[in-house]
Amino acid sequence: MSSDHLPREPLALGRPRGTTHAEVERVALRLFARNGFEETTMADIAEALGVGRRSLFRYFPSKNDIVWGDFDYVLDRLEGLLEATPPDVEIMRGLTDAIVESNRYGLDQLPELRIRMMLITSVPALQAHSMLRYEAWCQVVAKFVARRRGEEPTDLIPQTIGRAMLGTSMAAFVHWVGNPDEDLGTNLEAAFGVFGDSTDLNRLGPAS
Repeated sequence: MSSDHLPREPLALGRPRGTTHAEVERVALRLFARNGFEETTMADIAEALGVGRRSLFRYFPSKNDIVWGDFDYVLDRLEGLLEATPPDVEIMRGLTDAIVESNRYGLDQLPELRIRMMLITSVPALQAHSMLRYEAWCQVVAKFVARRRGEEPTDLIPQTIGRAMLGTSMAAFVHWVGNPDEDLGTNLEAAFGVFGDSTDLNRLGPAS
């Protein structure tokens, strides 16, 4: 996947006033986009920030974790939106609305989000890390489906829907990374629309 469309902003050297997790992410992501993920070391990131390499590990334990950022917040946000879904809203509608809303970002956040997704979907070293992170995302969705259907999160239908929603979301994200002029939310809505309302999912109990 080409990264020609990614920003090539100059990296400010010297320690920024009040280095934060967000500042580490911003500088690291731009280094990854400019020089490549594998080619960029934690020492390179520390130098660009103007901090010691040992200090950098206090913010993130590895390069992989920098790419993912605060993914726990993403999970908490999605789970909160699903829990707030009114009971009369159909399962697929509730999932679509919550997933789209949890992926709304300000215009200033989109360049970094595009870098993250380009890395996550194209760098082999991040694939194993991705499986662990996305498994947690699938379980948030499965938990919601199970609660609405009167089942366990480990049952077939909740697990199937969790993984189907993940695959659909990833398809929308990958398409958006390669088509920066398109709107991510619109792409997610269109992708989930393939499933229709799937009204039968609202039937209580496991499929017979």
